[in-house]
Amino acid sequence: MYAEERHQAIAELVATRGRMAVTELATHFDVTTETVRRDLSQLEKLKLLRRVHGGAVSMRSLTMLEAQLEDRAHENAAEKDRIARAAVALLPEGGCTLLMDAGSTTARLAALLPPTGRWTVVTHAVPIAAMLAPLAHVELHLLPGRVRTATQAAVGHTTVTAVRDFRADLAFLGTNGISVQHGLSTPDAEEAATKRALVESAQRVVALTDASKVGQERTIRFAALEDLDVLVTDTRIADADVADLEAAGLDVIRA
Repeated sequence: MYAEERHQAIAELVATRGRMAVTELATHFDVTTETVRRDLSQLEKLKLLRRVHGGAVSMRSLTMLEAQLEDRAHENAAEKDRIARAAVALLPEGGCTLLMDAGSTTARLAALLPPTGRWTVVTHAVPIAAMLAPLAHVELHLLPGRVRTATQAAVGHTTVTAVRDFRADLAFLGTNGISVQHGLSTPDAEEAATKRALVESAQRVVALTDASKVGQERTIRFAALEDLDVLVTDTRIADADVADLEAAGLDVIRA
C-alpha cells in the first residue's frame, strides 16, 4: 500500500470509528508506530482528524463533544454564576488547599479564586487545570487517570489512589442529583468513586448545584448527606426541600 492510500484509509477508519490508537493503526496497516505518528501529523495538517495522546479522533467526534460541553456550560448559566460567587464567600482569607471536582459550576468558582490569596488546588478536571495552570497565585496538582470524554475529567483507580494522598481544607463538588433519601449521586461508577475519594480527603465538603438537581436521584450514590457540610444552590429551590435538607444537618445557602 502506498503512503497516500494508507493516509486515505486511516482518515476513513478514524472517521468511521471516532477514535483510534496509534498501536491499533500500526497493527491494522502493518507499519511501525513511528510511521503512524507521521501519518497522523500529516492528516491533522489537512484537518482530516485531530491528534490526541496515544492516537487520533475524528473531527466530527470532536465537534460533537465540544457542542455537548458548551451546552452544559450554558444550561442554567445565570444560576451557576450566582452559586459560584456565593461559594467564594466560603473561602478563607489568604488561601488554603482545595479539592475541586469537575463540572461547569466548579469551573466558575475556579475562575473566581481571589488573586490576593495563595491557593493549592487539586483537581481531576482538565478544563479547570487548563484555566488555573498559568496563574501565579495557584499551586496546581492535576490528578492522573483516564479522561472521560463526557466530562473531561480523570477517573479510575489511579485517580482515586492519588486523591487519597492529599488532605484538603475544602472540597467543592458537583453532583447530578441530591436527595434526603439517596444523598449525592451520579450515573457513572468511576465518576462516583472519584467523587467519593474527594469527599473522604477534605475536612469540609461543599456541594455546588443548581436547584434542578435537588430531589433528583441517579444510579450511584457517592456521598450521604451527613458527609456534606454545605449546599450552595439557587433561589428556585423549594422551601420544603430546604427544610428537609437542613433537618438532615446541611447548611443550605441560596444564591
